[in-house]
Parts: sequence; structure tokens; C-alpha cells
Amino acid sequence: MSGSGRRLALLGGSFNPPHLAHQMLAMAVLSTRQADELWVIPCYRHALGKALEPFEHRVAMCRAAVAELGPRVRVSEIERELGEPSRTLRTVERIEADQPGRRLALVIGADILGETDEWYRWPEIERRVDVLVFGRVGYDAGRDVITLPDISSTEVRSRLADGRPVEHLLPAAVHDYIVAHGLYGCDRRGS
Repeated sequence: MSGSGRRLALLGGSFNPPHLAHQMLAMAVLSTRQADELWVIPCYRHALGKALEPFEHRVAMCRAAVAELGPRVRVSEIERELGEPSRTLRTVERIEADQPGRRLALVIGADILGETDEWYRWPEIERRVDVLVFGRVGYDAGRDVITLPDISSTEVRSRLADGRPVEHLLPAAVHDYIVAHGLYGCDRRGS
């Protein structure tokens, strides 16, 4: 079944870890009818060599983060299937092949918009998909966007490493997963 004519939004990222703003972004895309379905796509290996927790943990945390969002949101492991390095264009090409006729939209934050000149073949990506830009505090999106809370995975990792609270930054299921697996320097008693 191709789902022809329906728009599929692709939310890719490191998700190291996924946080409340990621969850809110998925809800915003669907509730504002910018897409009929959304796939969360953790990168398998970062193209620029960024250190990440193991892929399996990041996928599990993404699944925990979107579990309560309903059947229109799913986590895809497509980038593991494609191998290294993770490249958005390769992911888009595979989804186009697997979902013929499906309209695709790439969801990115305004912070990422300024980095796209460094992306592998960004102009071709723009020709193939609709680009949905969401605001980030301190970044100009150049258009009307929904601005998300000022939460970053970097901040979450830093707070966990320092033993500071993060419960207000993460979906409860993601926090529980991090604690249970001792990720990001968190001891298993909590943050």
C-alpha cells in the first residue's frame, strides 16, 4: 500500500537523547495537518563522526518518547538498513522507492536550517521533499513557524553528567529508560 497523495513527515536526528521538544514537534506536525503520518528516524552513525549512545538505545528511547502519540507516529530504523554514513538524501531516496507516489516532508529546526550548506547534496533534498522548518529559540527561521521550548539534547546530557535534574526536559518513559540503562553518565538511581 503506497499511501499515494498522503504526506509523510520525516523527523531525523541523533536523538541523543530524544526530549520533550522532539515529542512536541511530532505532535505539532500532525495536529496542524502538515502531514498525515510522521516517522522519527534516528541516524545510525553520524556523518560528521559525532559521538552517540548506541543506536539500539537511541531507537528504544525514541519508541518510548512517541509511544503515547498514537499510530500516526512511528520510529524507523531505515538508516541502520542503509549502513554508514547516515545521509538524508540516501534516506529520502530509499523511502521514495519504498513508498512510490507518497509526498515527503523533511522536518528540521531553524538551528539546522543554517547548517544545510554543509549537508550532502542539500539542493537535491530540497527538490525532492517539502521542508517544514520549526523555530528554535535564538534562531531565525525566515518564516512563520511554531517555536518549540528551548531544550537541547546537549543540555540534557550535560545535566545528567552533572547529576542535575532532567525530569522537566524528557518524556517520563525516556527518563526511566536512561536511568534503567545508566546512559549519559547517569547512575541507575536517577539523575
